[in-house]
Amino acid sequence: MIDEFLAAGFNPLTHVVDYVWYSAGDGRFTILSNHIIMMLLAAVLLIVFMPRLVRVPKEGDEIDQLTPRGSQNVIEIICQFLRDYVAKPNLGEYTDRFVPYIWSVFFFILTCNVLGLLPLEPITKPIFGHGIYGTATGNTWVTGTLAICTLLMIVVNGLRLNGFAYVKHFFMGPFPLNILIAFLEVVGLVAKTFALALRLFINMCTGHILLAILVSFVGMAAAVGAMVGILVSVPVILGSAAITLLELFVAFLQAFIFTFLSCVFIGQAVVIHHPHKHDDSRRVLREEGETKA
Repeated sequence: MIDEFLAAGFNPLTHVVDYVWYSAGDGRFTILSNHIIMMLLAAVLLIVFMPRLVRVPKEGDEIDQLTPRGSQNVIEIICQFLRDYVAKPNLGEYTDRFVPYIWSVFFFILTCNVLGLLPLEPITKPIFGHGIYGTATGNTWVTGTLAICTLLMIVVNGLRLNGFAYVKHFFMGPFPLNILIAFLEVVGLVAKTFALALRLFINMCTGHILLAILVSFVGMAAAVGAMVGILVSVPVILGSAAITLLELFVAFLQAFIFTFLSCVFIGQAVVIHHPHKHDDSRRVLREEGETKA
Protein backbone atom coordinates (compact mmCIF):
# COMPACT_ATOMS: atom_id res chain seq x y z
CA MET A 1 0.00 0.00 0.00
CA ILE A 2 2.94 2.29 0.58
CA ASP A 3 4.06 1.65 -3.00
CA GLU A 4 0.59 2.67 -4.19
CA PHE A 5 0.80 5.81 -2.06
CA LEU A 6 4.13 6.77 -3.62
CA ALA A 7 2.95 5.81 -7.09
CA ALA A 8 -0.01 8.19 -6.72
CA GLY A 9 2.41 11.04 -7.33
CA PHE A 10 3.14 12.19 -3.80
CA ASN A 11 6.38 14.11 -3.57
CA PRO A 12 7.54 15.47 -0.20
CA LEU A 13 9.65 18.09 -1.96
CA THR A 14 6.69 19.74 -3.69
CA HIS A 15 6.67 22.62 -1.22
CA VAL A 16 10.37 23.27 -1.74
CA VAL A 17 10.51 23.19 -5.54
CA ASP A 18 9.39 26.38 -7.26
CA TYR A 19 6.18 26.24 -9.30
CA VAL A 20 6.35 28.15 -12.62
CA TRP A 21 3.19 29.97 -13.70
CA TYR A 22 4.46 31.63 -16.87
CA SER A 23 7.69 31.17 -18.80
CA ALA A 24 9.22 32.08 -22.15
CA GLY A 25 11.73 30.57 -24.52
CA ASP A 26 10.40 27.01 -24.21
CA GLY A 27 10.55 27.21 -20.44
CA ARG A 28 14.11 28.54 -20.24
CA PHE A 29 13.10 31.96 -18.89
CA THR A 30 10.77 32.16 -15.94
CA ILE A 31 8.49 35.18 -16.00
CA LEU A 32 6.26 34.39 -13.02
CA SER A 33 6.58 31.69 -10.39
CA ASN A 34 5.66 31.07 -6.77
CA HIS A 35 8.99 32.38 -5.51
CA ILE A 36 8.72 35.52 -7.63
CA ILE A 37 5.21 36.09 -6.29
CA MET A 38 6.43 35.63 -2.71
CA MET A 39 9.26 38.10 -3.32
CA LEU A 40 6.84 40.66 -4.74
CA LEU A 41 4.52 40.08 -1.79
CA ALA A 42 7.40 40.63 0.65
CA ALA A 43 8.37 43.86 -1.13
CA VAL A 44 4.77 45.14 -1.15
CA LEU A 45 4.31 44.33 2.54
CA LEU A 46 7.48 46.20 3.44
CA ILE A 47 6.61 49.22 1.29
CA VAL A 48 3.05 49.43 2.61
CA PHE A 49 3.41 48.52 6.27
CA MET A 50 6.93 49.59 7.27
CA PRO A 51 6.17 53.35 7.04
CA ARG A 52 3.00 52.75 9.07
CA LEU A 53 4.85 50.77 11.72
CA VAL A 54 7.41 53.54 12.27
CA ARG A 55 5.05 56.47 11.81
CA VAL A 56 5.53 59.22 14.40
CA PRO A 57 2.26 59.97 16.25
CA LYS A 58 0.83 63.42 15.60
CA GLU A 59 -0.96 63.76 18.92
CA GLY A 60 0.71 64.83 22.16
CA ASP A 61 3.57 67.23 22.82
CA GLU A 62 7.03 67.11 21.27
CA ILE A 63 8.32 64.59 23.82
CA ASP A 64 5.41 62.22 23.17
CA GLN A 65 6.02 62.43 19.43
CA LEU A 66 9.73 61.63 19.82
CA THR A 67 9.15 58.73 22.20
CA PRO A 68 8.90 55.41 20.27
CA ARG A 69 6.14 53.06 21.32
CA GLY A 70 4.61 49.79 20.17
CA SER A 71 5.73 48.59 16.76
CA GLN A 72 7.78 51.73 16.27
CA ASN A 73 9.82 50.83 19.34
CA VAL A 74 10.45 47.29 18.07
CA ILE A 75 11.57 48.44 14.61
CA GLU A 76 13.75 51.16 16.11
CA ILE A 77 15.46 48.69 18.45
CA ILE A 78 16.22 46.34 15.55
CA CYS A 79 17.52 49.16 13.34
CA GLN A 80 19.65 50.62 16.12
CA PHE A 81 21.10 47.22 16.98
CA LEU A 82 22.01 46.58 13.33
CA ARG A 83 23.57 50.03 13.03
CA ASP A 84 25.50 50.22 16.31
CA TYR A 85 26.52 46.60 16.87
CA VAL A 86 26.66 45.09 13.37
CA ALA A 87 27.40 47.83 10.85
CA LYS A 88 29.44 50.36 12.83
CA PRO A 89 32.19 48.01 14.10
CA ASN A 90 32.85 46.95 10.51
CA LEU A 91 32.09 50.11 8.51
CA GLY A 92 33.36 52.76 10.91
CA GLU A 93 32.95 56.28 9.54
CA TYR A 94 31.02 54.94 6.53
CA THR A 95 28.26 53.39 8.65
CA ASP A 96 25.51 55.88 7.79
CA ARG A 97 26.39 55.63 4.12
CA PHE A 98 25.63 51.90 4.00
CA VAL A 99 23.08 51.38 6.77
CA PRO A 100 20.04 51.87 4.45
CA TYR A 101 21.25 48.91 2.37
CA ILE A 102 21.90 46.86 5.53
CA TRP A 103 18.41 47.54 6.88
CA SER A 104 16.78 46.80 3.51
CA VAL A 105 18.60 43.48 3.13
CA PHE A 106 17.75 42.35 6.66
CA PHE A 107 14.04 43.13 6.55
CA PHE A 108 13.59 41.81 3.02
CA ILE A 109 15.24 38.46 3.79
CA LEU A 110 13.38 38.22 7.10
CA THR A 111 10.02 38.88 5.44
CA CYS A 112 10.68 36.30 2.71
CA ASN A 113 11.73 33.75 5.33
CA VAL A 114 8.65 34.27 7.50
CA LEU A 115 6.25 34.25 4.53
CA GLY A 116 7.64 30.85 3.58
CA LEU A 117 6.44 29.45 6.92
CA LEU A 118 2.81 30.50 6.41
CA PRO A 119 0.35 27.79 5.18
CA LEU A 120 -0.83 29.74 2.14
CA GLU A 121 -1.49 26.77 -0.14
CA PRO A 122 -4.95 25.81 1.27
CA ILE A 123 -6.04 29.46 0.97
CA THR A 124 -4.74 30.17 -2.52
CA LYS A 125 -5.35 26.81 -4.22
CA PRO A 126 -9.18 27.14 -4.49
CA ILE A 127 -8.72 30.62 -5.96
CA PHE A 128 -5.94 30.06 -8.49
CA GLY A 129 -6.17 26.31 -9.08
CA HIS A 130 -2.65 25.84 -7.75
CA GLY A 131 -1.37 26.96 -4.39
CA ILE A 132 0.91 29.98 -4.02
CA TYR A 133 3.50 29.14 -1.40
CA GLY A 134 7.22 28.67 -0.86
CA THR A 135 10.22 30.42 0.61
CA ALA A 136 11.77 32.75 -1.94
CA THR A 137 15.13 32.59 -0.15
CA GLY A 138 15.06 28.82 -0.70
CA ASN A 139 15.85 29.51 -4.35
CA THR A 140 19.46 29.77 -5.52
CA TRP A 141 18.56 32.46 -8.06
CA VAL A 142 17.18 34.66 -5.28
CA THR A 143 20.04 34.12 -2.84
CA GLY A 144 22.54 34.44 -5.67
CA THR A 145 21.06 37.79 -6.71
CA LEU A 146 21.18 39.06 -3.13
CA ALA A 147 24.81 37.93 -2.86
CA ILE A 148 25.68 39.66 -6.15
CA CYS A 149 24.11 42.86 -4.81
CA THR A 150 26.49 42.66 -1.85
CA LEU A 151 29.39 41.91 -4.23
CA LEU A 152 28.58 45.06 -6.23
CA MET A 153 28.45 47.06 -3.01
CA ILE A 154 31.89 45.70 -2.14
CA VAL A 155 33.62 46.34 -5.46
CA VAL A 156 31.91 49.59 -6.51
CA ASN A 157 32.27 51.29 -3.15
CA GLY A 158 35.78 49.96 -2.63
CA LEU A 159 36.80 51.68 -5.87
CA ARG A 160 34.67 54.77 -5.26
CA LEU A 161 35.90 55.46 -1.73
CA ASN A 162 39.50 54.28 -1.98
CA GLY A 163 40.29 54.46 -5.68
CA PHE A 164 43.55 52.79 -6.68
CA ALA A 165 44.27 51.95 -3.03
CA TYR A 166 41.48 49.36 -3.17
CA VAL A 167 43.16 47.64 -6.13
CA LYS A 168 46.60 48.04 -4.57
CA HIS A 169 45.64 46.25 -1.36
CA PHE A 170 45.08 43.07 -3.41
CA PHE A 171 48.79 43.06 -4.36
CA MET A 172 50.51 42.50 -1.03
CA GLY A 173 54.12 41.43 -0.72
CA PRO A 174 57.03 41.51 -3.18
CA PHE A 175 56.85 40.61 -6.86
CA PRO A 176 55.98 37.97 -8.09
CA LEU A 177 54.38 36.80 -4.85
CA ASN A 178 51.94 39.72 -4.95
CA ILE A 179 50.50 38.40 -8.24
CA LEU A 180 49.62 35.10 -6.59
CA ILE A 181 48.18 36.90 -3.56
CA ALA A 182 46.06 39.12 -5.80
CA PHE A 183 44.72 36.06 -7.60
CA LEU A 184 43.85 34.42 -4.28
CA GLU A 185 42.17 37.62 -3.09
CA VAL A 186 39.95 37.67 -6.18
CA VAL A 187 39.12 33.99 -5.68
CA GLY A 188 38.30 34.77 -2.06
CA LEU A 189 35.99 37.58 -3.12
CA VAL A 190 34.09 35.22 -5.40
CA ALA A 191 34.05 32.58 -2.64
CA LYS A 192 32.54 35.08 -0.21
CA THR A 193 29.72 35.77 -2.66
CA PHE A 194 29.16 32.05 -3.24
CA ALA A 195 29.14 31.39 0.52
CA LEU A 196 26.54 34.13 1.11
CA ALA A 197 24.21 32.64 -1.49
CA LEU A 198 24.71 28.99 -0.58
CA ARG A 199 24.44 29.42 3.20
CA LEU A 200 21.08 31.19 3.00
CA PHE A 201 19.72 28.78 0.39
CA ILE A 202 20.68 25.60 2.26
CA ASN A 203 19.45 26.75 5.66
CA MET A 204 16.08 27.86 4.33
CA CYS A 205 15.55 24.62 2.39
CA THR A 206 16.64 22.15 5.05
CA GLY A 207 13.84 22.79 7.53
CA HIS A 208 11.13 22.70 4.86
CA ILE A 209 12.44 19.41 3.48
CA LEU A 210 12.50 17.90 6.96
CA LEU A 211 8.94 19.03 7.64
CA ALA A 212 7.74 17.64 4.31
CA ILE A 213 9.35 14.26 4.99
CA LEU A 214 7.81 14.09 8.47
CA VAL A 215 4.34 14.85 7.11
CA SER A 216 4.80 12.20 4.41
CA PHE A 217 5.16 9.59 7.18
CA VAL A 218 1.54 10.24 8.19
CA GLY A 219 0.28 9.58 4.69
CA MET A 220 2.32 6.40 4.29
CA ALA A 221 1.19 5.16 7.73
CA ALA A 222 -2.44 5.94 6.91
CA ALA A 223 -2.08 3.93 3.71
CA VAL A 224 -1.20 0.90 5.86
CA GLY A 225 -4.11 1.34 8.27
CA ALA A 226 -6.12 3.92 10.18
CA MET A 227 -4.75 2.91 13.58
CA VAL A 228 -1.17 3.00 12.33
CA GLY A 229 -1.81 6.43 10.86
CA ILE A 230 -3.09 7.74 14.20
CA LEU A 231 -0.14 6.30 16.12
CA VAL A 232 2.35 7.82 13.71
CA SER A 233 0.59 11.19 13.44
CA VAL A 234 0.96 12.05 17.14
CA PRO A 235 4.80 12.15 17.28
CA VAL A 236 4.89 13.65 13.78
CA ILE A 237 2.66 16.56 14.80
CA LEU A 238 4.71 17.20 17.94
CA GLY A 239 7.96 17.01 15.99
CA SER A 240 6.58 19.27 13.24
CA ALA A 241 5.55 21.88 15.81
CA ALA A 242 9.03 21.85 17.33
CA ILE A 243 10.69 22.10 13.91
CA THR A 244 8.37 24.95 12.92
CA LEU A 245 9.44 26.93 15.98
CA LEU A 246 13.04 26.17 15.11
CA GLU A 247 12.38 27.33 11.56
CA LEU A 248 11.02 30.63 12.87
CA PHE A 249 14.24 31.11 14.82
CA VAL A 250 16.28 30.18 11.74
CA ALA A 251 14.33 32.75 9.68
CA PHE A 252 15.58 35.53 11.97
CA LEU A 253 19.04 34.00 12.36
CA GLN A 254 19.73 33.65 8.64
CA ALA A 255 18.57 37.20 7.93
CA PHE A 256 20.98 38.40 10.62
CA ILE A 257 23.88 36.25 9.39
CA PHE A 258 23.52 37.45 5.80
CA THR A 259 23.38 41.06 7.02
CA PHE A 260 26.34 40.61 9.36
CA LEU A 261 28.54 39.00 6.72
CA SER A 262 27.57 41.71 4.21
CA CYS A 263 28.76 44.33 6.72
CA VAL A 264 32.02 42.46 7.27
CA PHE A 265 32.75 42.05 3.55
CA ILE A 266 31.82 45.64 2.67
CA GLY A 267 33.87 46.91 5.60
CA GLN A 268 36.94 45.01 4.39
CA ALA A 269 36.66 46.85 1.07
CA VAL A 270 35.92 50.41 2.22
CA VAL A 271 37.88 50.55 5.50
CA ILE A 272 41.42 49.99 4.27
CA HIS A 273 44.16 50.45 6.85
CA HIS A 274 47.12 52.30 5.41
CA PRO A 275 50.50 51.46 6.97
CA HIS A 276 51.76 55.08 6.89
CA LYS A 277 48.72 56.21 8.84
CA HIS A 278 49.52 53.69 11.55
CA ASP A 279 53.11 54.91 11.61
CA ASP A 280 51.93 58.52 11.97
CA SER A 281 49.56 57.60 14.79
CA ARG A 282 52.32 55.70 16.60
CA ARG A 283 54.66 58.68 16.20
CA VAL A 284 52.05 61.07 17.62
CA LEU A 285 51.40 58.78 20.60
CA ARG A 286 55.15 58.45 21.21
CA GLU A 287 55.64 62.21 21.10
CA GLU A 288 52.72 62.74 23.47
CA GLY A 289 54.24 60.22 25.89
CA GLU A 290 57.63 61.93 25.76
CA THR A 291 55.97 65.32 26.38
CA LYS A 292 54.13 64.00 29.44
CA ALA A 293 57.34 62.46 30.75
